[in-house]
Amino acid sequence: MAEIARDAASAVAELGRMVAVDTSFPPGAGYDAFAGLMEELVEPLGFRHRRVVVPEALWHVPGGPAHGPRTNVVAERRTGKPVCGLYFHVDTVPAAPGWTRDPLHLVQEDGRLYGLGAADMKGTIAAVLLALRAAARCGVELAYDPTLLLCTDEEGGLYPGVRYLAEQGMLEGHVLNFNGTAAPRIWAGCFGVFNLLVRLRGQAVHAGEGNRAGAGVNAIEAALPLLNALAALKPRVAARHSALPPPPHAKGPLAAQLSIAAAHGGICGGQVPALFEILVSRRYPPEESFEAALAEIQEAIAAGVADVPGLTVETDLVGHLIPTGDPTGPHWPRWQQALSAGFGYAPEAFRAWGAASCSDFGYVQRTGMQEVLLGGLGRPERNVHGPDEHTTVDDVVALARSVLAYLAADFAAGLIPETATPAL
Repeated sequence: MAEIARDAASAVAELGRMVAVDTSFPPGAGYDAFAGLMEELVEPLGFRHRRVVVPEALWHVPGGPAHGPRTNVVAERRTGKPVCGLYFHVDTVPAAPGWTRDPLHLVQEDGRLYGLGAADMKGTIAAVLLALRAAARCGVELAYDPTLLLCTDEEGGLYPGVRYLAEQGMLEGHVLNFNGTAAPRIWAGCFGVFNLLVRLRGQAVHAGEGNRAGAGVNAIEAALPLLNALAALKPRVAARHSALPPPPHAKGPLAAQLSIAAAHGGICGGQVPALFEILVSRRYPPEESFEAALAEIQEAIAAGVADVPGLTVETDLVGHLIPTGDPTGPHWPRWQQALSAGFGYAPEAFRAWGAASCSDFGYVQRTGMQEVLLGGLGRPERNVHGPDEHTTVDDVVALARSVLAYLAADFAAGLIPETATPAL
């Protein structure tokens, strides 16, 4: 544990290198470059690594937001012990307006680490590498053979990398998912989300001819009834509540959500715009079905454009994460003790809650692996997905200590399910 604190500066330096590689999704064009960096960082720790590329046919949508190879890295170190997967998504959201620092340059100020992905979730990679280095330097015997799963397209992609790994039978043992919070939380599952790209096509003409009968179709103006239909649907969607326990900081029960996440159209003032694209994002709880939620939006779209001559409408699903069910299992009690050892949480501080935020592990559960342990660096005040996202050196160190405790064979050995003596 002391070695982790002594080596914290190395973790900060590695995090700086990670933040400097732009892996924002969309488009997710930086995965190859990030894979190269990860291979460089894990080789000194004795990991054998391989790249696993998701086939383009599974994720590519013509004209959609994603492009570039979906390169995942699986790094293994096998000695014959049970396997523990350590999962990270390597993509970030794009930098939001309002950053007061360069989002691709890690800045350390008063113990805070500012940078795109510092909390969600490149900082967790730095913390785990910090833990593994400390274990190697101090000769700590591990209870598990760690496998690093560095995966693509969690931030709204159509076919996340961990889904492909799970469906190809590449996941073993149980998994620690670091796409969570630094709070004393027992994960109770989460919502699903899908993103629907709506394209409205009109007819471009000279703007000076736009007031002539039969001249052009303004795709942006023609979309107004559709936007109004979605706005009318929004409160009806938000009235649907989930039975998942809400976070302690929530103002009420977790509710379904519909939002217009992006809108793009037009080129210049001298031309009637012929194309208007809208990205509709829908978060749905486990109690709702994806098919019904999608159909409801498609009906609103059809009603909104029904009376517009000369306008054509296309829709494409460009991202989808399904809900994650109850992820608890036999490894949780020991992981909870490890979190207490790292962060100093008392046992009675832990609470179970779900989230309207989403995970790609619903796909993993669908393949049969139900148990998922959750940890991470997220906190409500850290501006995750917002400007000036940050974590702290203290939290990186605390998470590293939690990981070291969990992997160490001499920590809470009686709670290791693989070696526990069954009751007579």
